[in-house]
Amino acid sequence: AKAGILGLTKGLAGKLGADRIRINAVAPGWVITERQRELWVTDDGLAAHIAKQCIKDVMQPDDMVGTVLFLASDASRMLTAQMLIVDGGFL
Repeated sequence: AKAGILGLTKGLAGKLGADRIRINAVAPGWVITERQRELWVTDDGLAAHIAKQCIKDVMQPDDMVGTVLFLASDASRMLTAQMLIVDGGFL
């Protein structure tokens, strides 16, 4: 699925860049929500996942906000056709 999203991102960026429309994608890691905690997340599973991250912390929905705001801002005016991976440095 990530390869398809990246292909779509690059294709659209190539077509729309002349109009100064930037196309980027955000690929989140395992974002833990309350619903996931209730239904799927186990302590052992979460610990094993965090052990594989460079940043040893639980990723939450708010961790995506800064990346998305950056992409929407003029600070990223020359950034297009990219996939930003926000996953705590999952190895």
